[in-house]
Amino acid sequence: MSNLNHKTGSARAKLRFWGWGYADEQLGDDELQMIDLMLEELMPGGSVEVDEPQLDDFKLPPPRVEVPQHSWVFTSISKYDRLVHSFGKSYADLVGMLLRRVDNPPDWVCFPRDESDVERTLAHATENNIAVIPFGGGTSVCGAVEPAVGNSYRATISLDLEHFNRVLEIDQTSRAARVQAGILGPVLEAALRPHGLTLRHFPQSFKFSTLGGWIATRAGGHFATLYTHVDDFFESTRMITPPWNHPDATIAGFGCGSLAGSYGTGIRGYTWCDHRGMGQTAAGAAMASIDQSTLREF
Repeated sequence: MSNLNHKTGSARAKLRFWGWGYADEQLGDDELQMIDLMLEELMPGGSVEVDEPQLDDFKLPPPRVEVPQHSWVFTSISKYDRLVHSFGKSYADLVGMLLRRVDNPPDWVCFPRDESDVERTLAHATENNIAVIPFGGGTSVCGAVEPAVGNSYRATISLDLEHFNRVLEIDQTSRAARVQAGILGPVLEAALRPHGLTLRHFPQSFKFSTLGGWIATRAGGHFATLYTHVDDFFESTRMITPPWNHPDATIAGFGCGSLAGSYGTGIRGYTWCDHRGMGQTAAGAAMASIDQSTLREF
């Protein structure tokens, strides 16, 4: 268990705890110039620069309950991990971080390695009146990963599914795959590509969001044609919920509709999804800086 401020229980590349992206990624000169031009247009009176938040800027309350010994190996109470899991990625979340105001940090962050770790965590939480918040990529913009659960619970746990990141089985005949729910979009596509398959689901958060998160939010793929919502690919799922499991059953099309968009129902272990053969070409287009007169003509 890690309890030093800068340590992490995560195995992924270090995230920027207060906003989008990885900690070692920075905007390029062209991107910074574009932001300056936007600020001049939108805020002609000038803007106020705020220093980038640092871990030492935050003083978090200590965890309200002790971590049980059986969970030490996959649990963190470090300041970094608790801050990463305090907010999603909405504008309001960013402002909260810039103001150094984090009212509801999770008491612990768990990184379960397998389903038995998930079951153990949920059982302990149920017995001790602790709220558990599933965490995939942390890209929510509607408060879904924020541990703001009121005063009726003794504590909160953010359950990060980053280790549930593999394609377990591929059925080439039906072009279906059994995939763990914590897999990130780019990792999923990279695993399918050698088999000539693609999920072809590309939400704007693709780089940082997970298959389980797409299903929980009934996500749309903004850069896909014909099939644009995850419902179009979702066959079945395995749910882990206290005190029982929902076994997976392959149900075609909208038969699993009750589990798509099911925020807070349970923890997804894995999911069967339909996939498409990879196309020969890919193309994209964008329009920037279009004024009102041009828009009317268009």
